[in-house]
Amino acid sequence: MNALENQSQVTAAILDEDKLYQYHERLRLEQNLPMALVGGFIAAIIGASLWAIITIATGFQIGFMAVGVGFVVGYTVRYFGKGIDKIFGIVGAILALAGCLLGNFLTLLGIAADQEGFGYIEILQIVDYSLVPAVMIESFSPMDLLFYGIAIYEGYRFSFRHVADEDLITNASKS
Repeated sequence: MNALENQSQVTAAILDEDKLYQYHERLRLEQNLPMALVGGFIAAIIGASLWAIITIATGFQIGFMAVGVGFVVGYTVRYFGKGIDKIFGIVGAILALAGCLLGNFLTLLGIAADQEGFGYIEILQIVDYSLVPAVMIESFSPMDLLFYGIAIYEGYRFSFRHVADEDLITNASKS
């Protein structure tokens, strides 16, 4: 279901179906999936990096960081993509999950760098990437599922362009 289909029934009673369809098509023409992908990808990297920095600095794995990543990714996909189609929500959800996984990965790298006395960039060059899946699974907790789920939900939910009732009335009212 897209943003226009979610509008209240009260608003729908005063709308012209042809004008609504034309407005819907104008909104679809404004969508920009490549920008949504690029913006969401960058937001996922920034969110993951902040997650790792905060976790390493505090010494605590804070599950709410996943929620923040989901929100930031979803909002960024919305801002740059201006999407009303379902694909924008899917992109937001996938990128939010990717940001969470990257956040955990960067945290593990940072912890390893600190424990072994390496620099953060240096650890990227010497890590055995074939061991990463096993280490990620080992460090995974059931509570992570909850926070990842919330992040995915937020990544999906916040990825859609909001269409205000006033805009619908202005652009598609029966008059």
